[in-house]
Amino acid sequence: MRISDLGYLVGLTFFVSSGAQQVLHCGHWVDVDKGKLRAEVTIVIDNGRIHSIRDGFHAAKGTQPVDLGNQTCLPGLIDTHTHLSSEFSRTSYLDRFTQDTAEVAYQALVHARRTLDAGFTTVRDLGEMAPVTTALRQATAEGIVAGPRIFTAGKSIATTGGHADPTNSYRADLAGNPGPQEGVVNGTADARKAVRQRYKDGADLIKITATGGVLSPAKNSHNPQFSEEEITAIVVTARDYDMKVAAHAHGAEGMKRAIRAGVASIEHGTLMDDEVMQLMVDNGTYLVPTLMAGAWVADKAREDGFFPAIVRPKAARLGPMMQDTFAKALQAGVPIAFGTDSGVSAHGDNADEFRLMVEAGMEPMAAIQSATVAAADLLGQAEDLGSITEGKHADIIAVTGNPLDDISVLKNVQFVMKGGRIYKLHGAPQSRH
Repeated sequence: MRISDLGYLVGLTFFVSSGAQQVLHCGHWVDVDKGKLRAEVTIVIDNGRIHSIRDGFHAAKGTQPVDLGNQTCLPGLIDTHTHLSSEFSRTSYLDRFTQDTAEVAYQALVHARRTLDAGFTTVRDLGEMAPVTTALRQATAEGIVAGPRIFTAGKSIATTGGHADPTNSYRADLAGNPGPQEGVVNGTADARKAVRQRYKDGADLIKITATGGVLSPAKNSHNPQFSEEEITAIVVTARDYDMKVAAHAHGAEGMKRAIRAGVASIEHGTLMDDEVMQLMVDNGTYLVPTLMAGAWVADKAREDGFFPAIVRPKAARLGPMMQDTFAKALQAGVPIAFGTDSGVSAHGDNADEFRLMVEAGMEPMAAIQSATVAAADLLGQAEDLGSITEGKHADIIAVTGNPLDDISVLKNVQFVMKGGRIYKLHGAPQSRH
């Protein structure tokens, strides 16, 4: 962590609150429920929720409106695939041996603040090496630190030698025999125990690695790594605890097993075929495309020495395929929820995913809806999040310009409110005063 990061963290942790009731005047707003841009609206917030929405600019007695009359307001954005506790670098494979949990936690605070400043007021965190995101979730919820609303999977669940086996590439005397407590399963009994352990640890959902992966130090990137019976045991047990299951998957066979077993989402989906796409349509299974991760690993694969030799060819092959696969899934009608895999690429750059989605053929409104109403549905939070609607959490951002004309304006968020608290105003992160 850089010294500048520590200053950023300490100096900009808190927020501005304007009291119980606040008023926003938005020059335009993106109505994601109706799929259109609307002009001049007054939004009244009461105790952290949207109280009313009125056309035109109005003043409420005893309040000073926040003037966003030259800006476009949107619902707070939702990234359904992040890793707040890490950010990939040349030293990442060594860091897991040298970094203490406390150091990881401090880094996660910085990543959380950058994510919030980028306009992402909610994230789904899909896997960590050190147990920090449940505590971070609580700290951001209580306003102790600034960050997005967090739904965390805690430690991902893998099979022995699988993509999220934390001991992959360890020396034999260090590797040991990790089990369900560490998120490594073999058989249905282990699978059920691992879910219950995640519940005990405070997870909100379950993440499995249904196939091989790109960045794990193992040869195969796409082989199926769970039996369908094991995935079914995970999904059924998770439902008992009111949790959904997200499945990392690059290879088609692993995706088919996961979809048939009832997972809520496929993460990445790089090598999906027509059968996979039809299964996803038929089952309402979301694709979380993570195009930024594909572009990032493809770029880094060209740098000598950045990845271990066993990882580099996987990154060079799969990374460039992800955008084309996304375009085919879009045409096939596969449900799409926004997700970046930030922590592979840098936190705070999340909005660049919109550019890649639009380049692949997605309409700007549909891309915004993927990060609002669709993402809220995937989270099971549609009643509280995902749109500027009376009764929902007052998670509202603003940008200069029209994102339906130029999606790139979402990379320069000028105003951030989460739960009625202002964290960024006129482009400047806010401190308590």
